[in-house]
Amino acid sequence: MPGAMSDILDFYTDAPLLELGAEADRVRREKHPDDVVTFIVDRNINYTNVCVADCGFCAFYRRPKHPQGYTLSYEQIGQKIEETKALGGVQILMQGGHNPYIKFEWYLNLLRYIKEHHPIHIHGFSPSEIDFFAKLYRMDARTVIRELQAAGLDSVPGGGGEILVQRVRDLVAKKKAGADRWLEIMEIAHQEGMKTTVTMMYGIGETLAERIEHLERVREVQSRTGGFTAFICWPLQPENTPTMSHQPKTDAVEYLRTVAIARIVLDNVPNLQASWVTMGLKIGQVALRFGCNDFGSLMIEENVVSAANTTHRTTIGELDRLIRDAGFRPARRRQDYSIIPADHPATASAA
Repeated sequence: MPGAMSDILDFYTDAPLLELGAEADRVRREKHPDDVVTFIVDRNINYTNVCVADCGFCAFYRRPKHPQGYTLSYEQIGQKIEETKALGGVQILMQGGHNPYIKFEWYLNLLRYIKEHHPIHIHGFSPSEIDFFAKLYRMDARTVIRELQAAGLDSVPGGGGEILVQRVRDLVAKKKAGADRWLEIMEIAHQEGMKTTVTMMYGIGETLAERIEHLERVREVQSRTGGFTAFICWPLQPENTPTMSHQPKTDAVEYLRTVAIARIVLDNVPNLQASWVTMGLKIGQVALRFGCNDFGSLMIEENVVSAANTTHRTTIGELDRLIRDAGFRPARRRQDYSIIPADHPATASAA
């Protein structure tokens, strides 16, 4: 494996695609010699689309007082959870816009409501949201995380990571948590005993060296905390975005090179997810030979990527088939990557 950052960059840019993939596959096999590929059945619940972050790449958000702005009621969220459970779902991924009109107590009461009336694993509130809460409610981030955790938050998603280099964030998401702050909040969450995922959205004006810098920064935090369970990357979906629609949509080769170098650099992050939601099921399948050991989520509901006119859908049966056809054994998992036995009620309800 290449060592120094310059060597990694050279390998990323110069190695033949199949050589890069073979090295990533070697790392995957070292970490996952059983040839099991996992996936989770869950649902994205975007509790509000009202947002003041004004990210240039987001086609989902609406400014305050926009006629299409919304905030879901507790009952609407509860109904979505029950629908998820009926389909064998074991988790909700809950993220929303930076909505200045919601009080902190609303979030805490929502988490308590879910745990009391619709108990399920809550994977929610990205570092950017936590940073927004801290500023809006004049609290420190550790207190925000502790209060959310006490109310029922189980783990933190890696949304809003984009590229963790400040130059790039200043270009596309200046109002959101900076690169240092995003990583700081993740480290605090790890210190408080919470597991998190970590992401990278590329193709937003960064250099290849800045993509590598993003990976190196994630690796440094992981070496201290061990709190990242999985890494997920995907390219910008430029359609319908406020300021990024001129950006060319990167192709499958670029995706496979990027996910492969991520597997090589992030040798201390246990799992890599294939982003079939943005790349399509066939490229997601190929990614299983480019370092990925997880097929992500069945994605019962997804709103952010689909707002940019990128819509892929699948079924549990098709995921099983795609994984088997790629030469692996499929298994359904929980957020912590523990395997759900085939005779578990959750698997039976979705059969």
